[in-house]
Amino acid sequence: MMGWAMFGLLAVGAGLLLWLTGFPRKLWTLAATALMLGAAGYAWQGHPGVAGHPVIAAKKGGEIDPEVVEIRNAMFGRFNYTWASFTRADAMTRAGAPDTAARAMILTVREANGDAGAWAWLGIKLAENDGNQVSPAAKYAFDRAIQLAPQHPGPPFFYGLALIREGRYAEARPYWAKAVELTPAKASYRDKLLVRLFLLDRLLEAKAAQEKASRVK
Repeated sequence: MMGWAMFGLLAVGAGLLLWLTGFPRKLWTLAATALMLGAAGYAWQGHPGVAGHPVIAAKKGGEIDPEVVEIRNAMFGRFNYTWASFTRADAMTRAGAPDTAARAMILTVREANGDAGAWAWLGIKLAENDGNQVSPAAKYAFDRAIQLAPQHPGPPFFYGLALIREGRYAEARPYWAKAVELTPAKASYRDKLLVRLFLLDRLLEAKAAQEKASRVK
C-alpha cells in the first residue's frame, strides 16, 4: 500500500508540474497515458522494495505556453519595442532555435539596457537554451531585471518560473510569493499568479509527504 500511496503522490505532483511548467495542453493525454502505463507496469511486476533509478526527462522544445505569454504581455505591455522583441524571440523558439531566440534578446537588452522586462525575458530564453537550467548568465539577467524594477512583479515571477522548470521548486517559492505581493489587487493577472502559487505549495507538500513516506518505509 505504501508503494501505491507514493505513486498517487507522484501522479498529483506530475499533474501540477505539467501545469506549472506550461507543458502543451494538447500533449497532456500523452503524459496521462504514460502515467497509466506506469501504473499498469507497477501492478504487474512492481517491486517497491527495490532501489529506484534516475530517469532523464524528455526535452521539450519549440513550445510557448499561451498563458505565460498572456501574463507577460499584461505585466510588460503590448505593441511597444519590447513586446516586438518578445514576439520575435517566441517565434524563434517555436521554430526550434532557442539559441537564436537568446541572441535576439541579448540584442534587445543592448538597445534597451534599462528595460526590466527585456532582461527578465532574456533570462527565460537563456535558461531555455541551456535545457531549462538557470545558468550564471540567466541568473545575471534575472538579477538585473529585479535591480531595475524592484517593485515590479514580472522579474520575480519569471525568475521563479525558470527555477521551477529546472526542478528547484522550494527555491522558486519565495520569488512567486514576492510576485504576488507586488501585484496590484486589481491587476488582470493576479488570480493567475495566486493559482500558480497555490499549486506550487500543494506540489511542495506532496513532495514533503513523499519524502516522509520514504523515510518511514
